[in-house]
Amino acid sequence: MSTWTLEQARQHLKAWMDADLALAASKEYRLGSRTLTRADAGEIAERIRFWHQEVERLQGRGARRFRRVIPYD
Repeated sequence: MSTWTLEQARQHLKAWMDADLALAASKEYRLGSRTLTRADAGEIAERIRFWHQEVERLQGRGARRFRRVIPYD
């Protein structure tokens, strides 16, 4: 049993993809007198991969691999 639903996994994936787009626009921004830096691109890519795999797994398309077996007598 997973700790999140398919819909939650999709929401997380979308949030990280949005973060990737925001990072592409600018790495830093100012809020009053403070300068804030967005997350590292590598971290964002890692989280996108994770949530994409979770969505695939929850949809039943996870790491299923089929092999053809030919029995020998």
